[in-house]
Amino acid sequence: MQQKGAIQIIEWEDLDKRKFYSLGVFMTLTTRATVYPASLIRTRLQVQKGKALYTGTFDAFFKILRTEGVRGLYRGFMVNTLTLASGQAYITTYELVRKYVSHYSPSNTVKSVVAGGAASLVAQTITVPIDIVSQHLMMQGQGEHLTRFKVKPKVMLSTAKHKPNFGQSRDITVQIFAVDGFRGFYRGYVASLLTYIPNSALWWPFYHFYSEKLSLMAPSGCPHLILQAVAGPMAAATASTITNPMDVIRARVQVEGRSSVIETFKQLLAEEGIWMMTKGLSARIISSTPTSVVIVVGYETLKRLSLRDDLIETRHW
Repeated sequence: MQQKGAIQIIEWEDLDKRKFYSLGVFMTLTTRATVYPASLIRTRLQVQKGKALYTGTFDAFFKILRTEGVRGLYRGFMVNTLTLASGQAYITTYELVRKYVSHYSPSNTVKSVVAGGAASLVAQTITVPIDIVSQHLMMQGQGEHLTRFKVKPKVMLSTAKHKPNFGQSRDITVQIFAVDGFRGFYRGYVASLLTYIPNSALWWPFYHFYSEKLSLMAPSGCPHLILQAVAGPMAAATASTITNPMDVIRARVQVEGRSSVIETFKQLLAEEGIWMMTKGLSARIISSTPTSVVIVVGYETLKRLSLRDDLIETRHW
């Protein structure tokens, strides 16, 4: 019988790397497609002034759906799929750094914190330029008056009417470069690092912590994958709550073209008070719940499917 609390972590050296990468691309794409609408809503909530456009997460969802359709919830998704590269870079860095740190510390918490932070640093360096373009595309439609760049209208010859040109990442990219140069694609880079490095460094240790605690409370025969699927959203909610203020600042810096993290924080505090720290938090937690379930189930399943043949019978699901 499996000892309660003994959830075995599948480490880098246990994996068949060929299986790991081929299955990993599919997992990452599926995850991003599932949670993208919530990310779009979160961005619009964080950038709006007060509650000028939406009163909350569900109000935003129904207004976007009603006025822009399902397509409106996926503005910028195609360019966002380029972050598949950063997803692979993230998991590779995480696993390799865990292995490296294990030579110096046996503590799972230490390995998780260091590896999570390092993985986020590498991933954000790749992701930020893509996010910049994607976020401006997210703001088109109802939120286009809040962004500096707009897609060019497309003239429909058959009706002589103007119709928004969806998904025109090239238009936005050219405009950003013309106004801000190459540096424009890394606007908010520091704010992104200050948001996502702590978020990643917190998520992993909290995930392992909650997994072990749930395992101690659950029946001994309870599948570990279920416990991990519950632990993921708990860890995400904890990390999101702690890092949300910085995420609000990051969104404002990137979409409004600000240059100072500190000045943006001061202005937000002056305009909206202490409640600015919670802007978009419900959307972030709502999006992080299915995200975390999909990520955890997908990632843990991916690792089990990628186990070396000689270890398949040694892991309890």
